[in-house]
Amino acid sequence: MQEARILISDEQVEILQQDFLEFHGYDFTQYSMASFKRRIQRLFSMNKGGNFKEFRKTLQHDDGYFFQALTEISVNVTEMFRDAAFYRTIREKVIPVLATYPHIRVWHAGCATGEEVYSLAIMLHEGGILHKSLLYGTDINPIAIEKARMGIFSVGPMQQYSKNYHDSGGMQDFSSYYTANYGIVKFNTDLSQKIIFSTHNLVSDFSFNSFQLIFCRNVLIYFEKNLQAKVLRLFDSSLEPLGFLALGSKESIRFSPLESSYQAILEREKIWRKLK
Repeated sequence: MQEARILISDEQVEILQQDFLEFHGYDFTQYSMASFKRRIQRLFSMNKGGNFKEFRKTLQHDDGYFFQALTEISVNVTEMFRDAAFYRTIREKVIPVLATYPHIRVWHAGCATGEEVYSLAIMLHEGGILHKSLLYGTDINPIAIEKARMGIFSVGPMQQYSKNYHDSGGMQDFSSYYTANYGIVKFNTDLSQKIIFSTHNLVSDFSFNSFQLIFCRNVLIYFEKNLQAKVLRLFDSSLEPLGFLALGSKESIRFSPLESSYQAILEREKIWRKLK
């Protein structure tokens, strides 16, 4: 007979949110309750045989378990050249403008394991401007950041990534950007040496540089509206005049305080340029 699934209540989720803040310094209190609860429920269900009290105590005091849990809680779904039309727009309308700058700084906020950071590095290389660029990839999850920093990925998705790359306007042999051995690939050092990966918490951390381009794709959808507004203000303060802001397909600055200060490059692809 199948054992009944024990469901986490909203009150218990709120207790865990406070614990995460108090014991580990991670503030999830303004995350979308539905999404956060769903991930906590999955994590709790994986903890077979335990009760909520034990589950909570382990999350409080076992740092190793907490950081593994953070991998489940944070969203690490990504792929190279995700949404080819978006990357084609970056290639055709943004990179030629970036090429006019003597130095280029790009921030990928919420970069997960870094696939999209490497995607842009490839495009900057093909635009002849990677040598004068520096890309910052940040994420709340230190495990994801460490994987991104290594630049080592499974060979399995590379066929799809190659298709995405060519659909986005890429003309080279995609496999020339990495070395494959024993089922894994490592991206070339001429890409990785222009990338800095580090942990950064969009909820609590401040701006750390001034950028001409900021990516934050499919992260804001997991935040409540007040937190979305806070993060957009952070991006605005980090973006130079005439810089570009790129969001995910279901995200927008419309109806936000930023709207009047930005011009859509292509509304469908969710890329805006700061006016001043």
